[in-house]
Amino acid sequence: MNRQKNISQGVDYTIIWLYGILMAIGILCIFMVEYRTDTNWVQSFLSGKTNYSKQLIFAGVCIIIATLILLTDSKLFTAFANLFYVFGILLMLATFVLGKNINGSKSWIPLGGGFNLQPVEICKIFTALALAKFLSRQETDFSKLKSQILAGIICLLPAVISVAQHEAGMALVYFSFFLVMFREGLSPIVLIIGFSFVALIVSTLLIEPNTLAIILSAAAILCIYAFRKIIKKSKGLLYLILIIWFTSVGIQRFAVPFIFNNVLECYQSARVYSAFGKDYDCSLNQRSAKKSEKAPKKPDDYNVRQSKIAIGSGGFWGRGFLKGTQTRGKYVPQQHTDFIFASLGEAFGFVGCFVFLCIYLFLLFRIIMLAERQRSTFSRVYAYSVASIIFFHIAFNICMTIGLFPSPGVTLPLISYGGSSLVSFTMLIFILLRLDADRQMVLR
Repeated sequence: MNRQKNISQGVDYTIIWLYGILMAIGILCIFMVEYRTDTNWVQSFLSGKTNYSKQLIFAGVCIIIATLILLTDSKLFTAFANLFYVFGILLMLATFVLGKNINGSKSWIPLGGGFNLQPVEICKIFTALALAKFLSRQETDFSKLKSQILAGIICLLPAVISVAQHEAGMALVYFSFFLVMFREGLSPIVLIIGFSFVALIVSTLLIEPNTLAIILSAAAILCIYAFRKIIKKSKGLLYLILIIWFTSVGIQRFAVPFIFNNVLECYQSARVYSAFGKDYDCSLNQRSAKKSEKAPKKPDDYNVRQSKIAIGSGGFWGRGFLKGTQTRGKYVPQQHTDFIFASLGEAFGFVGCFVFLCIYLFLLFRIIMLAERQRSTFSRVYAYSVASIIFFHIAFNICMTIGLFPSPGVTLPLISYGGSSLVSFTMLIFILLRLDADRQMVLR
């Protein structure tokens, strides 16, 4: 009895309240887009047949999971971190054998009763624990390239499997761990290279290939001229400029077309092109199921356009609860999952969205505050992993909903419908709370 009392001490109840508020908002948003006035709302909530009633069941399961985690010894997470990670990878690989194809993605394992498990969601937790375990080892010197490469492999292996499952959107979330590694001493050059690669991809989509090659060549010549005095003393800078120029031209000429035509599916490439106002020719895509498929005039643009119309119709104050015409009329596809932010924007307008994002912002700041007060590297790395994952999900989902980012199929944390997503974020947050409650312990 005394043990149970000690375990309950030190838990950050501010985050628990924020978690509960966000989960309630999620159920409310799902209810808004699916409830019909000719049905009894109490019975529909208790039926277990509607998505909002299922989400309520998921919430109940999450409360049980959260309670069990808070009653768990923190040393369990350090002791089994690597084992959890291996289990998560095996679970993701199992989808190739047991997987169920949903919306073109074979990343779901059917559990029966209409419920499905998405291992890529759960594996985020295990990856965060494995990264924390690796960086907290006494023999790990993260200033060395070998340790940085190993950490990168730990983070990107699930992302590679996710791409093979046709879940490129979820694979992007695993890049959030590089923010954690940056906090732990990863060179800023790695982040600069990453952002430069993204900028080069965007430039390749917006600028005609020959014109972009000329621009890159002109930039290289200008750099050589600007640093000519240094180059006369040392040829190393000249070689560096030439390598960067050769690599950049090679990426825009060969790597980018290869990614869109051989790595991504036709619909995924079409979404990216559509975000920049371009049309993608599906006949070029080697992974397309139909080789003769022609690119539509507006590929995959319908979802985002309807979402923007719904948010715009909300105006400053919103149309009100259960009064949204776009979301209530089901004009927005996937409005209970990927595009659920549109329902909130239409119902409560700019003011509601602002308050909603402030809740998220408060949650992120609170998690970072918890991270900085940890004594052990393991707890700090894990806490920053939680913050980075949540931030990436929020940024990708909302930018997608308002048309600033291609539609990657990333859920909105604790809001979007789905048991796998809700359980994974619950476990992420409450493992953090358990570790924070034991922050006086040095965990490895």
